[in-house]
Amino acid sequence: MINYFIIAAVVATALVLLFGVLTFARGGDFNRRYGNKLMRLRILMQAIAVVLIMLGIWVASSGN
Repeated sequence: MINYFIIAAVVATALVLLFGVLTFARGGDFNRRYGNKLMRLRILMQAIAVVLIMLGIWVASSGN
């Protein structure tokens, strides 16, 4: 069950990263307003993914 959350968190992180990089590459007003916020969101999503991965490892090692 936790594997689905891990996959979702990793995919969400990748999507936010991709959107942020494309925003930086394009530049303009949207980048000035939201570029930094997108990268902060990426860091948050990445932290969630890491915590879920560690939780998944812990559950797998203590389950059997």
